[in-house]
Amino acid sequence: MNFVTLNNGLKMPQLGLGVWQVEDEEATAAVAKALEVGYTSIDTAMIYKNENGVGRAIQASSMPREELFITTKVWNSDQGFENTLRAFDESLERLGLDYVDLYLIHWPTPEFDEYVDTYKALEKLYHDGRVKAIGVCNFDIEHLERILKECEVKPVLNQVECHPYLSQNELKEFCAKHDIFVEAWSPLQQGGEVLKEEVIQKIAQEHEKTPAQVVLRWHLQNNSIVIPKSVTPSRIEENFNVFGFELSANEMAEINKLNRDQRNGPKPSEYNNR
Repeated sequence: MNFVTLNNGLKMPQLGLGVWQVEDEEATAAVAKALEVGYTSIDTAMIYKNENGVGRAIQASSMPREELFITTKVWNSDQGFENTLRAFDESLERLGLDYVDLYLIHWPTPEFDEYVDTYKALEKLYHDGRVKAIGVCNFDIEHLERILKECEVKPVLNQVECHPYLSQNELKEFCAKHDIFVEAWSPLQQGGEVLKEEVIQKIAQEHEKTPAQVVLRWHLQNNSIVIPKSVTPSRIEENFNVFGFELSANEMAEINKLNRDQRNGPKPSEYNNR
């Protein structure tokens, strides 16, 4: 496993398991398999409705809590200072934990203009020692600028849709400048069309790896954190086996050329669903 050091000094695995769109019972089995394979970072959220399932797998595991890195998120309908503190307590109870390693704002929902107050609640949780680090998801540069200006604790990361069709170069540059990591959700591009690209297939053949492993390697070498989702045991293992090879500068450049600024998910500036 590779680890990155976040801007508050906390070490985080560069590869984790995401459990978006995974049923609660399925999440227990997927997380148990991931922990068995060697993953220690698990990414969930209140809105995924599987924090209980993730918690069951953690409780059943023999892995010491301090070796795990657990992330969850506050949902849009729970934003605001007091609401966020309550939502955090509820997430913690469902997970069966005393603290989480990383707590994130799921979307900025700019129409409601509550993300600054919500982030201040995250700061309180951080200062109180109930979370080891805080950050955001799906924030555009304008939202990040406001957090940096109006809040005290710099986000450690910004979790966003990112894959070879949506490389997020401008956002990555801004985040790097401010010592904020980019964490990729949907790193293999939902639907997987990118995995069929000729250049990806060719590189995979040359390295005797799968297209998914090549794309995950591309993310890692771009200094991004990745959380591929899978409930299939063989895929969970496959996605973990990405540390024993390296893409050349030319191969990285070839994959970089695939960018189309093509999203599968919504635009953060326009998404206000609760």
